[in-house]
Amino acid sequence: MEMTSAFTLTVRPDNIAVVSIDVPGEKMNTLKAEFGGQVRAILKQIRENRAIRGVVFISAKADNFIAGADINMIDRCQTAKEAEDLARQGQQVMAEIHALTVPVVAAIHGPCLGGGLELALACHRRICTDDGKTVLGLPEVQLGLLPGSGGTQRLPRLIGVSTALEMILTGKQLRPRQALKAGLVDDVVPQSILLEAAAALAQQERPASRRLPARERLLAGPLGRALLFRMAAKKTEQKTQGNYPAAPRILNVIETGLSQGRSSGYEAEARAFGQLAMTPQSQALRNIFFASTEVKKDPGSPAEAGPLRSVGVLGGGLMGGGIAFVTAGKGAIPVRIKDINPQGINHALKYSWQQLDKKVRRRHLRAAERDAQMARISGTTDYSGFARRDVVIEAVFEDLALKQQMVAEVEAHCAPHTIFASNTSSLPIGDIAAKAARPENVIGLHFFSPVEKMPLVEVIPNAGTDARTVATIVKLAKKQGKTPIVVADKAGFYVNRILAPYMSEAMRLLSEGERIEHIDNALVKFGFPVGPIQLLDEVGIDTGTKIIPVLEAAYGDRFSAPATVVSAILNDDRKGRKNERGFYLYAAKGRKSKKQPDPAIYPLIGVTGTGRLSAESIAERCVMLMLNEAARCFDEQVIRSARDGDIGAVFGIGFPPFLGGPFRYMDTLGASEVVAILQRLATQYGERFTPCQLLLQMAERGEIFWRKNETEYVS
Repeated sequence: MEMTSAFTLTVRPDNIAVVSIDVPGEKMNTLKAEFGGQVRAILKQIRENRAIRGVVFISAKADNFIAGADINMIDRCQTAKEAEDLARQGQQVMAEIHALTVPVVAAIHGPCLGGGLELALACHRRICTDDGKTVLGLPEVQLGLLPGSGGTQRLPRLIGVSTALEMILTGKQLRPRQALKAGLVDDVVPQSILLEAAAALAQQERPASRRLPARERLLAGPLGRALLFRMAAKKTEQKTQGNYPAAPRILNVIETGLSQGRSSGYEAEARAFGQLAMTPQSQALRNIFFASTEVKKDPGSPAEAGPLRSVGVLGGGLMGGGIAFVTAGKGAIPVRIKDINPQGINHALKYSWQQLDKKVRRRHLRAAERDAQMARISGTTDYSGFARRDVVIEAVFEDLALKQQMVAEVEAHCAPHTIFASNTSSLPIGDIAAKAARPENVIGLHFFSPVEKMPLVEVIPNAGTDARTVATIVKLAKKQGKTPIVVADKAGFYVNRILAPYMSEAMRLLSEGERIEHIDNALVKFGFPVGPIQLLDEVGIDTGTKIIPVLEAAYGDRFSAPATVVSAILNDDRKGRKNERGFYLYAAKGRKSKKQPDPAIYPLIGVTGTGRLSAESIAERCVMLMLNEAARCFDEQVIRSARDGDIGAVFGIGFPPFLGGPFRYMDTLGASEVVAILQRLATQYGERFTPCQLLLQMAERGEIFWRKNETEYVS
């Protein structure tokens, strides 16, 4: 059976050839190896038709150009040579597009990423739409790879090496006006005239090389280039801590192309692509990509979701304001905020306005779109306007009696179908629902702070929650732009439960005399975005330590933090960044200064701060406790699968993505090695390190987490 072509050619009356891209059966266009023959056949027709005056590449999809290469195609490669050959095929097709003697224009609407941008770069000109859907970028580094179809060579020559390095090393995506300013596109037009504008451009002479800004010309010379790459290498090492091999390879490949010529650059690019595709870091990052894609497709429940026409939020504080913002903005759902006083409502409205206005100033959003989103948010000090809300999310203080009162009020003032979702971080949902008339409508929806930035939410059904409620809340979380995982109603749920022993061990290390910055730097070197002590400062020491007694009561002494450290810090009115006094000292607002570890902490907790443990030993102690607790959560079915456990840890607390999450990491080490390390630590530091029963069984049987059942294996 012949495959339907993803590329079709039509020739307009003005003799402009239009190549339409439409991958059959897929929502997004992605490039696959088998398309190479289709593109070559079309290019052959174009070359043979002497009447054709120009070519336009355009997507037939409503909202995307090409979102990148098919990651499964890369994942199927068994050897570096196979992946290298894949890159060479891509390079060859792009070279043939660029070699056409008539002008070739890419007409871009929607995401133009990875291989999609490489195709656009192979064209002689690019034009894109000016709406919020269009972004251009080379995000391959986020999968532990580099652009393999000529992107590392074409982009620096088009927009200048320093701008190209920033895009390729970080995966940064440019919006239309940014792309125009950088010289990545030649024009920005409304979607309604995209094809006509591209066709007009295709009738013009092929452009000469674009003249780069003076700074970029200076950096392209041998001296400027040497300085730039030296600085970029230093900055990259600081940022990646040597954990991401793609970054130094990107620098090497781009420098090779600029100093030794294009053909050497293409050769180095294909070879590096092949080698990087086989690294454990890229495999782990691709696994996270697949797992998060699966989670986004997972409805969370076999039941059909209920309606989501309007949402209520109780509490106008930081969390309530953030929840209202993502619901009205990303979710496009009308939100009504209730607070006990008008100041709370004003605070929440101001929060949304500031977030949206920032986007307008950066040209990410039009003023009219900002106003439309703000119009979806309203406020009240009573329950007026709540009668027909489909979901009400509470974001009030962590007080059980108060939350139970909120349930009763919502049941009294809202519709029988209204779902009550609690944003609690520690209180059991079963307790919150204990006095409910309709416990089947009560569920947990745990957001992480700051709400607009953190991608994860935990959805927590209690024993009486019905399947329709779960499906509705999972659907709402996705509309809010979140990645939801469904977790069991047990103390700490999942994310805080695995985070708590990690943080407590950092406090123990501090009480043993290790320095604040030494502990934090050790975990950053391991791969976390920030260290545990800085994280406690960011969350708020008073907030972050509230969960310890809850976990201690539920699971015993292994959750005990060094009481003297915590009480001494709190009694000294240290809350962290929010009152500019924590383990670190913060400059007064308005003055730029780095945070500094506060030396007053050491005498406060009765230590000298002269600890001598290695960074590896510090990281090992904190991380192994997290892994042991994650295994317990798996065993107790707090999480539904290893997939959810890995996504929860990576998206919720920044577990190093290049390790793939705690369960991938334990599989990489092997259960017997995890058990051996924990037993050694238990002998050295105490029984809190005793490996859990599941790990002992897995070590004995040679089992791994990601094959414990079929649904957990994502490839």
